[in-house]
Amino acid sequence: MRKSAFLIPVIVVAAAIALSSLFIVDEREKVLVLQFGRVVDIKEVPGLGVKIPLIQEVVRYDDRILSRDVEPLEVTPLDDRRLVVDAFARYRIADLNQFRQAVGTGGEGAAERRIDGILRNELREVLGSVSSNDILSSDRAALMLRIRNGAIAEARALGIEVVDVRLKRTDLPTENLDATFQRMRAEREREATDERARGNEAAQRVRAQADRTVVELTSDAERQAEIIRGEADARRNAIFADAFGADPEFFEFYRSLTAYDRALGANNSTMVMSPDSEFFNYLKSDQGARGLAAE
Repeated sequence: MRKSAFLIPVIVVAAAIALSSLFIVDEREKVLVLQFGRVVDIKEVPGLGVKIPLIQEVVRYDDRILSRDVEPLEVTPLDDRRLVVDAFARYRIADLNQFRQAVGTGGEGAAERRIDGILRNELREVLGSVSSNDILSSDRAALMLRIRNGAIAEARALGIEVVDVRLKRTDLPTENLDATFQRMRAEREREATDERARGNEAAQRVRAQADRTVVELTSDAERQAEIIRGEADARRNAIFADAFGADPEFFEFYRSLTAYDRALGANNSTMVMSPDSEFFNYLKSDQGARGLAAE
């Protein structure tokens, strides 16, 4: 009994020591085995590991891709239009031993602070080398790539691999919004004024061309009308000449009757003239006398 009572505590202690010497590496993490603060083993493969109890300790680090949001940062592009930039980065621990040496016992919290500093420096350097229009345009994808490449080079010394850097939001500072809106409004009004001026100029050209076309068409129509009128007069005169040549007496008779008809029409005033007036020459002629006698 006394021997059994002695063995039970020994077995319990031995079991406790054996259990404390074992540890499990999860597939989502990496493990460092430290002995008096010095790295003696690195476990990156999931499974069961062994350490010396009380002498060695296990430090666990996340092996997944981590995300880090950077506090909104104010940058000044080349055109001096200040912008407030909100960005984030995705990273993972690539070299566990180097990571431990760089951040010490601070772990992932210290690493995130170092990453914040790296991203802030890169954001200021890259965004400060371009204009605000480049930052706000589709060119921002190339800018994010430049920021990521710069952050990769600096984070490599920490044993960290920067996977991606993105700009979430790019805004103007609150105190600059009114001034910016006023400037944008002035620019739009200037553009509208220029457009109206160009439109008026184009309208003047169209009106001038239309007026010129009207004058040309009118002149051409009048010219053609004069030509037609002249041809008609010439044809009429030719017809009269032919008629006069065919029967001069009848032609003289017709012209006299036409003159009498126009002069003695119903709408004319009363005419008073002497019997020997030249107006009655045809009636006093032999042809007229024969005509009156025939009536």
